[in-house]
Amino acid sequence: MNELSKIPVTVITGFLGAGKTTLIRHLMENNQGKRLAVLVNEFGTAGVDGDILKTCSDENCPAENIVELANGCICCTVADDFIPTIEQLMALPETPEHILIETSGLALPKPLLKAFDWPAIRSRITVDGVIALADAEAVAAGRFASDVDAVQTQREADDSLDHDTPLREVFEDQITCADIILMSKADLAGDDGLSKARDVIEAEMPRKVPVIALTEGVIDPRVILGLEAAAEDDLDARPSHHDGADDHEHDDFDSVVIELDEVEDPKALEAAVLRLAREQHALRVKGYIAVKGKPMRMLVQAVGDRLRTQYDRPWGDTPRRSQLVVIAEHDNVDAAAIRAVLEG
Repeated sequence: MNELSKIPVTVITGFLGAGKTTLIRHLMENNQGKRLAVLVNEFGTAGVDGDILKTCSDENCPAENIVELANGCICCTVADDFIPTIEQLMALPETPEHILIETSGLALPKPLLKAFDWPAIRSRITVDGVIALADAEAVAAGRFASDVDAVQTQREADDSLDHDTPLREVFEDQITCADIILMSKADLAGDDGLSKARDVIEAEMPRKVPVIALTEGVIDPRVILGLEAAAEDDLDARPSHHDGADDHEHDDFDSVVIELDEVEDPKALEAAVLRLAREQHALRVKGYIAVKGKPMRMLVQAVGDRLRTQYDRPWGDTPRRSQLVVIAEHDNVDAAAIRAVLEG
């Protein structure tokens, strides 16, 4: 797949209450005929329920195209949640023409951008742009989030969160990673508040990007979609407080493709796939298996030691070929050892 055929993805950041869901609803209702998919990562009792977005779904963004991840911040659960969900969206019967991602309010955007370089998805999607929402009234007042206590409650509820970053630093990371910054709740901030918020935001910007005030998420979609930023290839221009931190590096992974003969015992293969997680530290295993005597191909998907298999469709005229893609850290990608486990 060439660059022009990659599916564009817009990443929308901002603290809890900044107006991310309101913006996405507006984009869904003004989709310009494009087929959309939405990934929602907000969670917690004060978070955003994906059902809110499903109430405004239509033929261009049906309910099944809206996926809610409530297992924690996706910048900390890339292998377990983000990659499989993106693959799920790209496998829809009608491939989305644009994907919107609403991050958790505490997500660090740059680690998420690095995930777009993962072998399983890097040739199929591109980051069209990163949009940061900043509550203008809260920023002007130095709070950065409209409800600081709610943000702290969200932090405490997320067991997966592996960074305890001060609110201001998360705000700064969201600003420095953005291609466009939207100052939300402009009606509440007033002219003076908007001026103060703009000064705070522009002081953190490493490069000149548009800063736009808006109310109730209303903005012409042409302003923020179709930026063609390819942000995953522009990481050096997006500095972060966590640059160089080992806990958010995702560029030290590799993959290997293993082809196998027809499998006689699928249960034995499933056990071997689980062994890869334990013995070869495989993060992901995915592919199709030709099971002897079965007319349908067996889909295999594993994340760590969680495994799912199903017979998804007949082979038909497609060659009956067993093929698995194994993703692991560079030091653990030993094709011979991985093959030995799968064939053992």
